[in-house]
Amino acid sequence: MIQLKTMVNCIDNSGAAIVECVKVLKQKRHARIGDRIIAVVQKQRSFGPESGPGGSVSIAAANKVRRGDIRHAVVVRTAKKYQRPDGSVVRFDDNACVLINKNGEPIGSRLNGIVGSELRNKQWSKILSLAPMHL
Repeated sequence: MIQLKTMVNCIDNSGAAIVECVKVLKQKRHARIGDRIIAVVQKQRSFGPESGPGGSVSIAAANKVRRGDIRHAVVVRTAKKYQRPDGSVVRFDDNACVLINKNGEPIGSRLNGIVGSELRNKQWSKILSLAPMHL
């Protein structure tokens, strides 16, 4: 249940760690798994020991987004319970998303953590192929 001002974890390697939802696209209700949102990058991810004072060149190359950037994203996990058509109820520990470009392709090349299999019904097969597991 992602809505305005919700802080969401970013699970790809685009450079964002936490993003804030500012708009749910194409609907008037909250966003669920597989829905597209507009998000602002609130916190950047630091990449390993090279992110010290002398490694600023590698940080710029590794981070594809910066703090304050406005990007589209797809919700891949929600903490709100969701009942599937077969009767099973799924609930994740956190809210998570994957940053995408305007064409709907993921910005990052790798995903960390599992994603919901509702993405298959909403034609996000590229995200499913990058994910290590879908539940």
